[in-house]
This record gives sequence, C-alpha cells and structure tokens, in this order.
Amino acid sequence: MARLSLPLALRWFLLGITAAWLTGCATTTAPGNDYSAFRAAKPQSILVLPPLNDSPDVQATASVLSHTTVPLAEAGYYVMPVTLVTETFRQNGLEIASDIHEVAPAKLHEIFGADTALYIKVDKYGVSYQVINSVAVVSVEARLVDLRTGTKLWTGQAYASSDEGGNNSGGGLVGMLVTALIKQIVNSVSDVSHPVAGVATNRLLAVGGRDGLLYGPRSPKYLKN
Repeated sequence: MARLSLPLALRWFLLGITAAWLTGCATTTAPGNDYSAFRAAKPQSILVLPPLNDSPDVQATASVLSHTTVPLAEAGYYVMPVTLVTETFRQNGLEIASDIHEVAPAKLHEIFGADTALYIKVDKYGVSYQVINSVAVVSVEARLVDLRTGTKLWTGQAYASSDEGGNNSGGGLVGMLVTALIKQIVNSVSDVSHPVAGVATNRLLAVGGRDGLLYGPRSPKYLKN
C-alpha cells in the first residue's frame, strides 16, 4: 500500500502556523518584575500610605493597613509608624486616601524622610452571600515607589478567601443550608473579612518568592535574592 505524504508546500505552511501560534503564546505570558531599579535603589525605609478602597466596605482601608507593618518589618525594612503617619496627614488636612495618594513623591520624602512609599489598592473586601454559602473575599494590589526619584520599584497583587480549602459537601443539602445559615449569622455580627485581609496582605508583601518583594537591609538574607 502506497504511503501518503503531505505536499512540501503544505508542510511548510503548517510549520509556519505552528511557529506563529507558539510565538503568540510566548508574547501573551505575563512578565515578572524587573528588579534592576529595586536593587539599585537599595531602600531601607517604607512609608505605607492609607490604601485606596474600591470595595463597598468602609472598613477595608483600615483593615488592610493594620496588616502591613509586620510583614514589611520582618522582611527587613524600617516601616514608618502608622499612627504617626496618619496624624501627620491629618494635621496637614489630608484624611482621604485618594488625596494622600496624589501627594508628590518628593513632598512625601521631604516630610517623612522615607526612601520609598507603598501605594496599596483594595479591589475586593467583604462577604459574598450565596444560597448555600457565604464567603469573605479580599483582593489587593500594590506598588512600591522610590520617593527620591519617583521611580516604580515593584508591583504585586494577592487574593484570599475564607472558603479556601473548604468542603461543604458533608451532611448533604440540608447540612449545607444549615452551615450557610450559621456562617451568615456569624458574618453579620463580626468582621470576618479582617483576618482574610491579613492573609491577602501577607501574601502581597511576601518576600523571596517569584515577583515578591526583595529582602530589606535589616534581614540576614539582604542582597541574597
């Protein structure tokens, strides 16, 4: 039986299509952070600005802000005291996060003396109620800016949910409905999003991983990543 083969022109056409497809896939891959500016800047201190809040929950800004100091300090940076920063802004007539984010980097450096500022935005914060479940979700993003030059040094984003690893299949439909009712009652009398915000913020400001922050000068791992 004669062996069938593709005409040479058709084979070259198919190879061209495959190469174009692979190139398209490569160009759509999200690039990682470029750390050259970060390493050159060698920041030692961070001013955390009150996060912008794009969620409907008014507690989002304060909640996320309260979780930022510990991971940054543990990463090896000096973090400007949140209370002092808040009071300084208030004394200068700035109490709204969006207004504070509009202050020029050079002015922030002049007032606080910090090397960098962390600009955070809360995209999601709150509880989503469903028929058989209620889930607290927090989504945040941030950028680190050199206040001395206005250069962006790093960007990141993170997400957390109270339902991570959850399993609502036990007890059948009735059990799921009862569990959902209990969760809704608990959620209505407590801010269950606050601890979830802690998880999301710690993920956002994690160091050492892919696209994470670099270790600061007070860390024994400084300049090793």
